Amino acid sequence: MPPSEGELFGARLRELREQRGESQRSLAERTGSTHAYISQMERGLKVPTLTMIVRLAVALECEVTDLVDVFSGRDLRKLVPNRK
Repeated sequence: MPPSEGELFGARLRELREQRGESQRSLAERTGSTHAYISQMERGLKVPTLTMIVRLAVALECEVTDLVDVFSGRDLRKLVPNRK
């Protein structure tokens, strides 16, 4: 089974956070979130809102596109459930 959108985003978030030497706790403080929520996003259990993605980009001093470029070149239809 391919990874979910949450798992893809979470892995990218973890990668950027670690590259910048941030802990989950410090990132939570900088985004006005909780350590638990950052952890859940990184594990793909929670999918962030657009507002949280912007807050993450500001806290990590990166572009929003740096966080979501993980979706570029993927078949997005495989990431979302088929709804009728």
